[in-house]
Amino acid sequence: MKHRPRPPEQADLLRPRLVDMIDGRHELVRLAALIDWSWFEREWAGFFPAGEGRPATHPRLVAGLMYLQHAYGLSDEAVLARWVENPYFQHFTGETFFQHRLPIHPSSLSRWRGRIGEEGVEWLLTKTIEAGRASGAVSERSLAEVAVDTTVMEKAIAHPTDSRLYEKARHSLVALAGKAGIALRQTYNRLAPRLAARAGRHAHARQFRRMRKALRTLKGYTGRVLRDIRRKLGAVPEGRLRRQMEERMVLVTRLLRQTPKSAGKLYALHEPEVDCISKGKARIRFEFGTKVSVATTLTGGFVVGMRSMPGNPYDGHTLPDTLQQVETLTGQLPSLAVVDRGYRGHGAHGTTVLISGTRRGLTPHLRKLLRRRSAIEPEIGHMKSDGLLARCALKGTIGDALYAVLCGCGHNIRKILAHLRTLLIALLGALIQKMGRPDYQPVTIQTA
Repeated sequence: MKHRPRPPEQADLLRPRLVDMIDGRHELVRLAALIDWSWFEREWAGFFPAGEGRPATHPRLVAGLMYLQHAYGLSDEAVLARWVENPYFQHFTGETFFQHRLPIHPSSLSRWRGRIGEEGVEWLLTKTIEAGRASGAVSERSLAEVAVDTTVMEKAIAHPTDSRLYEKARHSLVALAGKAGIALRQTYNRLAPRLAARAGRHAHARQFRRMRKALRTLKGYTGRVLRDIRRKLGAVPEGRLRRQMEERMVLVTRLLRQTPKSAGKLYALHEPEVDCISKGKARIRFEFGTKVSVATTLTGGFVVGMRSMPGNPYDGHTLPDTLQQVETLTGQLPSLAVVDRGYRGHGAHGTTVLISGTRRGLTPHLRKLLRRRSAIEPEIGHMKSDGLLARCALKGTIGDALYAVLCGCGHNIRKILAHLRTLLIALLGALIQKMGRPDYQPVTIQTA
């Protein structure tokens, strides 16, 4: 597969161009003119070293789809379905004529995300910052003062319970043993699902003694299947299936050995890196996912830094990395960072850090900026309600890293679109007001 520049579209007498069908004042049309699409064609061409084969998907199409997906909170399938029926989406991604078929398969977006990596999505975020500067949505002065906070990006997993985890572990081991041709002494395919449902009913009825007894029996079923497979694993030849079985056996062993007080507990077999994070919320006591550090401008709430922090680190320890990312994306180190009390003992250098609750040595201007710290909270809320930050659907820690930065891209795109929409309304309002004056004289154009 290789990348080829998109050839210019030839004129077609039977099909009108998209620019003749859409309104040039639409915010997506104006935003498309602000983004440097040629950069993606130059830089992303390095991901296609082969000189033979079918031409790769055009980089502008993929970058535009990722922007639209996270700006409007859509899945891979939904953004392509809307692309087919929306001419503004097609113009934003560089199409010349209206298309009636899907440009790519939804799985192509997954492959592209894995190909460009975290560095590629950070460049996507950088281009939104540059577009915000060009549109006036963010100023150079506002980039020097940021607010930093952390939130939890939950993973797309079910709420972890012991009964569900034991049953999933047993079922996966039995399925792998069947693929490998291992005859088990007993699979418990009939008893284990019923016992898992019974444990849930006992917990709902607050019959905890019966629930614990059912969990012990269910844990024993899983352990027996695990030991039976371990004894017969030598008959499985070396290969991909045996590696899968060994990896799953390691996870199941870790699951059976953990206690309620264990560190680094396993909460999902398909996502073993998920952390249990408590943020002190009254409504949600525990959240299962990864911690994300967010940096926004104090004025305007424009995202200038966003990064996942696996392992649930202390908030103060994440501040130096966040400020370094802001400097990389914007080209300047912030002169002021406003944070909450969870960042005490941060260890950041080169930036003045104001911690919420500080009383001594503050000028009136710094007190005003410190009161703006809480403005980052609704911005995070909008990223979760309007965007896709509430639930990460990508796999592994690399999926968390990509997803967090893309959510920041979508937030910036929404900010720029709202700014362009406001500018158009103000311009039309000023024009209407001028037309209502008694001294207004319309301009007439005479044609020969």
